[in-house]
Amino acid sequence: MLDRIVRSKYFHRLGEMLVPFFTWVIILLPLWLSPFHPAIVAYFIIAFDLYFLVKSILTAYYATLSYSLIRSFQNVAFDKNIQTIKEAPGIQHFVIIPNYKEPIYKIHDTLQAMVNSDYPYETIHLVLAFEKREDEAISKAKELRDRWGFHFKDVLCSYHELIEGEVPGKASNQTFAARIVEKYCIDRGYDFKNTLITVCDADSLLPKNFFSYLTFEFLKDTEKDFHFYWAPVLLYNNFWQLPFFVRIQATLSSILRLAFLSQKNQLIHISTYSTNLWLLKEIDYWDVDIIPEDWHVYYQAFFKFGQRVRTLPLYTIVNGDAVYSGTTMKTFINRYEQEKRWAWGVTDISYFWNNMFIARHIPWSVKAKRFFYLVETHLLWPTSFFILTVSGWIPPIINPTFKRTVLGFILPRLTGFILTLATAMLILYIYLDVKLRSKLNQKTKLVNLPLFLVQWYLLPLVSLVLSSLPALDAHTRLLFGKKITYKVTEKI
Repeated sequence: MLDRIVRSKYFHRLGEMLVPFFTWVIILLPLWLSPFHPAIVAYFIIAFDLYFLVKSILTAYYATLSYSLIRSFQNVAFDKNIQTIKEAPGIQHFVIIPNYKEPIYKIHDTLQAMVNSDYPYETIHLVLAFEKREDEAISKAKELRDRWGFHFKDVLCSYHELIEGEVPGKASNQTFAARIVEKYCIDRGYDFKNTLITVCDADSLLPKNFFSYLTFEFLKDTEKDFHFYWAPVLLYNNFWQLPFFVRIQATLSSILRLAFLSQKNQLIHISTYSTNLWLLKEIDYWDVDIIPEDWHVYYQAFFKFGQRVRTLPLYTIVNGDAVYSGTTMKTFINRYEQEKRWAWGVTDISYFWNNMFIARHIPWSVKAKRFFYLVETHLLWPTSFFILTVSGWIPPIINPTFKRTVLGFILPRLTGFILTLATAMLILYIYLDVKLRSKLNQKTKLVNLPLFLVQWYLLPLVSLVLSSLPALDAHTRLLFGKKITYKVTEKI
C-alpha cells in the first residue's frame, strides 16, 4: 500500500511543492502573522539571525581549516607515493568533458592543464562528450584530437542525440558518453572497480597533482567502491575580467565551496568530481531526465547502497571560470540564469522524498539527517536575504501597538546588531580570497585595491539579485509545475 502511494504522481507532486511552498510561507511570514502574533514573528526572526550568525562563524572556521589543509597537502609528492603501490599502474582513468557550444580555446586550456599533470602512468583516456545538435562538434573533435591525442592513452569522442524522455544537459550527455566508456572497457578487459571516471567541466583547470592525488586516495580507501572524490572548483580563472558584481558572487561561491571541503560528514561533490565505473554502472549512470546532476547522482548511489556512499575531499584546487559574456548586461543575465539552474537542484527534494519511504535498507535516522540537510540548503537559499535584511522592520510597521512594546522597539536594532556580527566574517573571507587567488596567479594589484574594497558595500544588493531572486524564481516555477530548460552558461 505504501509503495503504491509513494509511486503515485500526487505524492511526487507533493514532494516537489514542499520546500517551494515553505519558502514563500517564510518570506511572507512577517506580513501575514504580524497583525495577530507579532511577538512570534519577532522571536522567529531573532532565532534565524542567531542561526545565521552561527552558520557564518562555522563557514569561516571550515574555510580556514580547508585552506590550511590545502597548504599542508600541496607539498606531498603523490606522484612518488603511488609508485610504491603495486596496484597503481592498473588504475585506468577516463576524463569525461561534456560540452555544448563551448569556445574551443577553453577546452584547449583545460586539456593543457591535464597534460601538465605529474601523473607517472600513461593510463589517462580523454572522453570528449559533444552534443550531436552542435554543428561544429565534429570539426572541434578533429581539431582537439589532432592537437592533444598523442598526450593521452586514447581519445574517445561521443555525439549525444536527445531521445524521448531525456532533457538537455550534462546528465544525459554524460550517461551517453559513459556507456561508450563501458563498452570500451569491456572490449579491453578493464576492471570496472579499478576504472576511475572524472567528470570535468570544459573550463575546469585540474591541478598538476590531481590524478596522482586522486589515485593515491582511491588506492588507500578501504571503501572505494562506494565513494566519490572531490576537489573544490574555485571561480578565479577569469577573475579580473568580471564585472565587479559577479566578482563578489564568484568570491562568495568559492569561499563556500572551500568551507564545504572539510565538512566530511556532509560533503557532496559539485561540478567536477570522480568515482569508479562500477558504481556508476550499478546506478545505471546519471538519470537522463534531470538538470542538476552532481548532488542527484550522489543520491542515486545513496538509495542504492545506503550510508556507505560518501564524497571524500581532495585538498587541492580546481580553477574554473565564473560567468563572463563580454558585456555587463549579458554577464548579468547569464549569471542570473546559472544561479537559477543551480537552484533547480531543489527538485532533488522530491526525488529524495519519493525514495526515502521505500529504501528500507537504510536506517530512518540516516535518511532523516540527509533529508533535512538537503531541505536546509535549498530553503535558506531564497529566504535568507529577506529574513536578514527587511523582516525585522516589518512587525513594528504593520502592528503599531507592537512597536510600542520593548520587543518591538529593540527588534530592528537587535537584528541589525546580529547581522553586523555575522558580516564581520567577511574580513576573513576577503583574506582567504586574496590568498587563494595569489596561489592561482590572480593577485590583487594595488590599482585594483580601492574598487575591490568598495565593492563589498554592494553585497546585499548582489545577494538579492544574483542569489535570492534566481533561487526564488526556480522555487516558484516548481511550485506551479513550470519546468526550466537547460541553458548553456556563456563564458568567453
